[in-house]
Amino acid sequence: MKIAFDAKRFFHNTSGLGNYSRDLVRILSEYEPENEYLLLNKNKSERGKDILDRSNVKFIPTSKGKFSRQFKMGKDAQKQNADIFHGLSGELPLKWDKKPIKKIVTIHDLIFVRYPQYYSFFDRKIHFWKFKKAADMADKIIAISEQTKRDIIDYLKVPETKIEVIYQGCHKAFKEEQSQELIKETKEKFNLPERFILNVGTIEDRKNLLNVVKAINGTNIPLVVVGRKTKYYQKIESFLKKNKIEKQVFFLEGVSMDELAAIYKLADIFVYPSFFEGFGIPIIEALFSKTVVVTSNISCLPEAGGNDSVYIDPKNELDIRAKIKFLWENESERKRREEKGFEFVQKFNDEPIAKELMNLYQKII
Repeated sequence: MKIAFDAKRFFHNTSGLGNYSRDLVRILSEYEPENEYLLLNKNKSERGKDILDRSNVKFIPTSKGKFSRQFKMGKDAQKQNADIFHGLSGELPLKWDKKPIKKIVTIHDLIFVRYPQYYSFFDRKIHFWKFKKAADMADKIIAISEQTKRDIIDYLKVPETKIEVIYQGCHKAFKEEQSQELIKETKEKFNLPERFILNVGTIEDRKNLLNVVKAINGTNIPLVVVGRKTKYYQKIESFLKKNKIEKQVFFLEGVSMDELAAIYKLADIFVYPSFFEGFGIPIIEALFSKTVVVTSNISCLPEAGGNDSVYIDPKNELDIRAKIKFLWENESERKRREEKGFEFVQKFNDEPIAKELMNLYQKII
């Protein structure tokens, strides 16, 4: 079987959609090696180079020109005699030849519909049009959580039978045992405290970091934050200065994937009080790292966290503080939940996900 992918995110996105794209191609090429995997894009980059080195993965340069992704990429896939075209980020090409090809699209979330305040009017309209068009055109839609599946049915008016939920995994670094040497070097490089709680993700309104900062105010619990800053960071900075707790919160930048995996392992607790996610990959990164998770009791987050993560009301800083303090002061409870969480997260391993994807591909062929 030949499977063609829209590889724009594979080559050019550093986080979310890029990680999903690279992981999906990596695990398919590893666990389903008899197929050919074609990465279509105008150009390639150094990202995913190790995956591209595999004999069953090929880069296919697509036609140049403005809007070639929308109007030419589909036809380019057909010229390669691909059996399936998989759009990895909510989009499919608009133009196709008559040659038969099955179409699949992965939709990660519809946050732009649920939380319009985070998007400009123009972006909301464009996103909705593209996602609706792709959903209608696809033979099958992959939703990355039950929450996203419900949103696709409700907002895009797609029949349930057209949607398959296939969870995503996370980067292999979080499943590996980092050496004690690397862990020690990482701790020293970033000057990390002896004990700390961790938050990972873009520093933006929806991720709700301010309520974590409010929750630790008045405690002596250090917080380490790894994520790109947006304008929202100014609110956090202002609160830290006003309450004179700047030294309690550590903002890290330039963290490699292996260093991040080490930081997860060093943390006592991972805190993720987001208001809404399509899935919440940092949660499974933490669970694979055997670090207990405190996360929101809404959206898809309980799907990612399982029964033994600790759930909070993300709007309630007192609830967040109480749950953090409870775990911070109870090592045996942390350990119990870490072990249970590690058992639960095995369902997000590479091999079962590769099998589910291949079953779907074979079903539509």
